[in-house]
Amino acid sequence: MVEVRIARMDEYGVAGLITARAYEEFVDLGGPDEDLLYLRRIADVADRASRATVLVAIDEGTIVGSLTLELHRRTNADDDPLPDHRAHIRMLGVDPDTRARGAGRALMRAAEERARASGKTEITLHTTSLMTAAHRMYESMGYERTPDEVLPDGFVLMGYRKGFSGSTS
Repeated sequence: MVEVRIARMDEYGVAGLITARAYEEFVDLGGPDEDLLYLRRIADVADRASRATVLVAIDEGTIVGSLTLELHRRTNADDDPLPDHRAHIRMLGVDPDTRARGAGRALMRAAEERARASGKTEITLHTTSLMTAAHRMYESMGYERTPDEVLPDGFVLMGYRKGFSGSTS
C-alpha cells in the first residue's frame, strides 16, 4: 500500500532526485544545457516547496515519487497567476524502478483531495507527447484534454483538466 503525504524538509533532496530520475528518459542528457538545467530545477524541491505543496509517495518506507500541487501560487513566477477556482499539478514523477505499483495514481488522488478541500472546482496539468503512460493514467482517472500550450521555443505542452462534481466550471 502506497502512502502519500506532504514532503518533510529532510526529504526534499531524495524527493527531488527521484523526480529528476523519472524525467531523465524524456530529455537529451547529451544535448542542450537547457535539459540539464531543467532536471536541476525538477530536483530542487526545496525551492518550490516554499510556494506550493509537495507530496511524496512512500512504498515500504521508501520515497518512490513526488508531485507538486499549486493551490494558491505558481512555482514559476513567470507563469500566469493561478485562477482562484483552479489547482494545477506539476512535476509528477515516479522512480522508474517502482512504476506500475500505484504511486502515480495515489499521488494524483491525494492532489485532487487537497484541491477539493481548498475549495477548487477544477484541477489541471500539462504533459508532453512522450509521456504516453501518463496520458493513459490521466484519461483513466477522468481527465479530459484541453488545448495545447506552445512555449516560445516551440515546445508543446499537452493540457489536461478535471472538473470536480458539483462544480460549475
